[in-house]
Amino acid sequence: MAYCGYPVVAKHSVPGTTRMKEHTQKLLDKAVDVLEAADALLTVGKVNVAAGRAYYGMMRIAEALLNEKGLNFDNHGDIHGAYGLHFAKTKALDPKFHRWLLDSFDHRIVGDYDVDADFGSDMVADMINQAYEFLEAARTYLKAS
Repeated sequence: MAYCGYPVVAKHSVPGTTRMKEHTQKLLDKAVDVLEAADALLTVGKVNVAAGRAYYGMMRIAEALLNEKGLNFDNHGDIHGAYGLHFAKTKALDPKFHRWLLDSFDHRIVGDYDVDADFGSDMVADMINQAYEFLEAARTYLKAS
């Protein structure tokens, strides 16, 4: 689906990255899956759930980047912190991606646990677009590494 203006992203589409760890590729594939699900959910009006999927797409991207450095974590906070330390603070990738990751986490918490949550579809479409932009930046980074 291309609901948010991004085409469906083919899996294993990081040319020139034969040195990429297998688990890194699996995490990127998972990110694609959940972003496609976010698009589909948004299309059928499941806005709050789509917000959660957008977050999980970003989290999988951050995990993939950290995995490629040999860093693995079991909880969200550790992933957020390590991503900030290794990619945002160093400006290896634009720090906006770290901010988007943290903001999307906050939205996911509200969407999942606040029974009165009512996100606007435009806001969630922006989250999904941000996740796709993060995915493309990660792929470019991994290709260059």
